[in-house]
Amino acid sequence: MFLGLAWYWWLVIVVVLIVSIPFKVKFMKWWSKREQEKKKEQHGKWGDDE
Repeated sequence: MFLGLAWYWWLVIVVVLIVSIPFKVKFMKWWSKREQEKKKEQHGKWGDDE
């Protein structure tokens, strides 16, 4: 036992973290692309008015 958890719970936690990393990377790429498109759209909208 380490910090009150049995060894297999630590194994489960490590596996979940390893599996979630690619999803997080994909989400971060999608989010940054979305923010850039939002910024371009907003810039174009306000840039025409000036």
